[in-house]
Amino acid sequence: MKLLIRSVRITDAASPYDGQIKDLLIEDGLIRQIGENLEAGEAQVLQASGLHASAGWVDMRVASRDPGFEHKEDLNSVRKAAARGGFTEIVLLPNSEPVVHSKDTLNYIRQAGRGGLVNLHVAAAVTRKAQGVDFTEMIDLHEAGAIAFTDGEHSVQNADLLLKTIQYLQPLDALLMNRPEDHQLTLYGQMHEGVASTLTGMKGLPSLAEEMMLTRDLKLLEYALEKSPYNSGNPVLHVSLISTKEAVALIREAKQKGLPVSCDIAAHQLAFRDNDLLGFDTNLKVNPPFRAEEDFAALLGGLADGTIDAIVSDHSPHDEESKNLEFDQADFGITGLETAFAVANMYAGLGAGALVEKFTAGPRRILRLKPNVIEVGAPAHLTFFDPDAMWTFDKTLSKSKNTPFLGKVMKGKVVGVANNGKFEWYI
Repeated sequence: MKLLIRSVRITDAASPYDGQIKDLLIEDGLIRQIGENLEAGEAQVLQASGLHASAGWVDMRVASRDPGFEHKEDLNSVRKAAARGGFTEIVLLPNSEPVVHSKDTLNYIRQAGRGGLVNLHVAAAVTRKAQGVDFTEMIDLHEAGAIAFTDGEHSVQNADLLLKTIQYLQPLDALLMNRPEDHQLTLYGQMHEGVASTLTGMKGLPSLAEEMMLTRDLKLLEYALEKSPYNSGNPVLHVSLISTKEAVALIREAKQKGLPVSCDIAAHQLAFRDNDLLGFDTNLKVNPPFRAEEDFAALLGGLADGTIDAIVSDHSPHDEESKNLEFDQADFGITGLETAFAVANMYAGLGAGALVEKFTAGPRRILRLKPNVIEVGAPAHLTFFDPDAMWTFDKTLSKSKNTPFLGKVMKGKVVGVANNGKFEWYI
């Protein structure tokens, strides 16, 4: 493969070419030249107006449903959707059937993604079957290549278990990811607890459930560190999918105290409020739920000041039988791989450079992945995009269609991706 990409704006804060418009010559999976008016020779020449290039994007939270629920999504379809959304690396949650709590299941997934356009990283379960009772063999799973540990769609409820997990993983310099939700406070909840939930007559999911669990997790992290000689400087606890103003404040305070903590938000969390659920659209049923306007403002503040380290798709595919139901019977979750960038681009209030960092440098630092910099001789591990292009999301490559964005006009278009010597161009 030999490609010449003309007149592309490099958007990579770590690159010596950041902000400059250059030609990129890619050959045999490497960036061979960066310059102006490069000779094409035998290379295929590609160009597009408004084109940007960044390091390949990373999505830290994807449910693939494979193995076990391949009718909703499989490893092949999730990679296609990820590439179309601009992601060259994704982290898969362990909530499959069987749960990723053994090396066999872990290796099955890792092998499936080896050498492809999209790298598959696997987060292994903290507890067997992600049921919050018995520990998995975390050392073995870590040595087998688990990129992080989490019970994924299930929060770790037992405080002693979470504390011991932190203490267990610290000597390994391994990452614990947990979504803060006190299940006792959210039992039977359907949407954010507020005026809208009262008007619809549905039981609410109170912000308090997120804030209490997050307070607990941060206290346990601080307690564990006081008794530990290990300090790699990397985040020890990653808080997934924060959604409330108090959660943003708690993370900000923890970072100011020097705690090794990081966090992310789902891109779709920026696009809707709880009032949008008054129409009972099950495609808007997510957990954490869409919150109030004041929470949205706090999320924007957290993105702007660096409190929030990453933006994720929280891709959660479901078939018709799981979503085309009465609202209280439908499953939580939407698909998001193909729309995460455009949604964040429209609603996050960040410039292209700052936004790209939430999909590149932020996740790579948290996950202990090697830096990916656009420079001569580096692997061509790239995402091409136009932040100003308008397009209509009229078709999904996911097996599932549970998204509120189908048929919507979006701003911010992925133009192509390159990784592992492979390349796709979408215009």
